[in-house]
Amino acid sequence: MADFDLFANQLLEEAKRFLEKAKEPADSEGEAAHLHAALLLSFCALEAHINSIAEEFATHADLSDHERGVLLERDVRLENGQFQVQSGLKIARLEERIEFVHAKFSGKPLDRTSTWWSQLASALDLRNQLTHAKPKTVPIVTHTAVRNAIQAIIDALDVLYQSIYKRAFPPAGRGLQSRFTF
Repeated sequence: MADFDLFANQLLEEAKRFLEKAKEPADSEGEAAHLHAALLLSFCALEAHINSIAEEFATHADLSDHERGVLLERDVRLENGQFQVQSGLKIARLEERIEFVHAKFSGKPLDRTSTWWSQLASALDLRNQLTHAKPKTVPIVTHTAVRNAIQAIIDALDVLYQSIYKRAFPPAGRGLQSRFTF
């Protein structure tokens, strides 16, 4: 799992670097491309981290098949009178998985009144506008919106790490500063 965690961290660092590059002098198309890349990579990083946490905890014996199904994003069906996790994919909403992981493994419900939670919801909306673009609504992706999105993702992961692992999310200390220089 350590290699995968490094990969998830790399995606976050790439997102932060693209955000930094969006500030560098360039044309508006270059700035937009860097912002789009930063936003999408930051969500790739978030999903990778959530998947890593889910994989780790999916092996716990005290989980029901339905809980395991949510963690692994697998379908659960009745077979021979018992619930069984299937190989078929059953995607859960990212927000629901975050809430589930937090509640199940910290023993407390997630505080949905936190600033980072509302910023994450706004970031998800912006990401969805970009990935599911409609002809009449071209998404406007600003530097501030992407900065807030990446910070909300870092804050979300930090909250999960502190509540589940009782330690800070390691990359949180760097904030929005990337360790990359490309």
